[in-house]
Amino acid sequence: MKDFTKGPILKALVSLSVPIVLTNMLHTAYQLVDTFWVGRLGKEAVAAVSLSFPIIFLLITLGAGFTIAGTILVAQYKGRKDHAQVEHVTAQTVVLMLIVSVICAILGLLISQPIMELMGAEADVLAMAVSYLKISFLGMPFMFGFFMFQSVMRGIGEVYMPMKIVFGTVMLNLVLDPLFIMGYGPIPAYGVSGAAVATIFTQGLATLAGMIILLRGKHGIKLTFKNFKFDFTLVKQMFSLGLPSSIEQSMKALGLTVMSFLVASFGTAIVAAYGIGIRILSFVIIPAFGLSMATSTLVGQNMGAEKPRRAEKIANRSVGIGFITIIGISIIIFFAADFLAGAFLEGEPEVLAESALFIRYLCFGFAFMATQLVLNGVYSGAGITRTSMIFSIVSTWLFEFPIAYIMSKHSGLGARGLWIAYPISSFLSALVSFIYFRMGRWKNVRIIPSKQEKLEHAVQEEAMIEEGL
Repeated sequence: MKDFTKGPILKALVSLSVPIVLTNMLHTAYQLVDTFWVGRLGKEAVAAVSLSFPIIFLLITLGAGFTIAGTILVAQYKGRKDHAQVEHVTAQTVVLMLIVSVICAILGLLISQPIMELMGAEADVLAMAVSYLKISFLGMPFMFGFFMFQSVMRGIGEVYMPMKIVFGTVMLNLVLDPLFIMGYGPIPAYGVSGAAVATIFTQGLATLAGMIILLRGKHGIKLTFKNFKFDFTLVKQMFSLGLPSSIEQSMKALGLTVMSFLVASFGTAIVAAYGIGIRILSFVIIPAFGLSMATSTLVGQNMGAEKPRRAEKIANRSVGIGFITIIGISIIIFFAADFLAGAFLEGEPEVLAESALFIRYLCFGFAFMATQLVLNGVYSGAGITRTSMIFSIVSTWLFEFPIAYIMSKHSGLGARGLWIAYPISSFLSALVSFIYFRMGRWKNVRIIPSKQEKLEHAVQEEAMIEEGL
């Protein structure tokens, strides 16, 4: 495996972030395929999936946050060149994710029917939505299993193998989606539930492939059964690292839901414009997510190697690359706003005009969003996930939603206040996070024993053995 604790920083960032970006784009393609085939079944099917998605997403974010703990510890022990601990942490991550996924699956199965009724699903949608939810929740262990594999592989700097597996699942999903949704020959048409069945099947194969790779040990980590013995101390540490990330992600999901309620108060045209703008946002920000994950790995490995100065250089370089890159993309998006809005909708001039306006306002905030994402990657890599959580909560609940509410409801701007709020809240969020970053306290955090502490512990153990204690 490459040693990212030395060598050119730019090369390391590019070699890690590009495959991660491509993997995220493949995940997006996976969702688009599902959306396309479900759309062939009619508006009731689309409504069933639309109602189900926030619930599934919320439980995924609650559980998947714990995989970040695996990434952090694996990266830091990899930087320390403590291969035994890398493999031990990986095995315990498998154990933790199995427990969490089963809990999420059971919880999901129990709430499927009540939550859909609470959300007001109509009779012709309710049965489809509940069926889709229950099948999706049954597949949670597979979904979390592959999250775990991606996380530990990213921790050691292996990002190409997960990308190849995701590519394979996308290709397989192209075949399985229409097969299970529409039916063919002896395979019945499962309708909306067929999309969930296809997802479980492909995620199951992806998890199986990941576990085989880990057990064979030819890609940097080899799992052995002795490492699966439950390590309460380590799992407790992983829980304390992962819980803030889970809260962070779930608060973002909840914030998106609350923001949707605010937008809905301005009517259907504004809701449609908001939906188009958010889709553009989700695509534009993919490179920043990739850079954030790459930064987290590099910072983690260098903090583990006790090279905080190099970790700071990586952070500065990553922030600069993210800011400049996204500014370039933003300029293109700004001038192409009308075209992009028209690509999602035809024949609705009011919606198209509002969509293009929203996209242009978003362009003034994209670079600041990227900055905050990269800095969150820095804090995660250093092991201060609570700091990342706090800044994300501040961003959503202290800046984004309150500013949007005040500017849209109490300033006379109306719906335009919603659009203006995004760049303002993005700037304020990035500014607060950057000020903390420049204070440098994150460089002093230690979540694994230093080499000196480890040596002293070994000497003490040897002395105690010699004295018969």
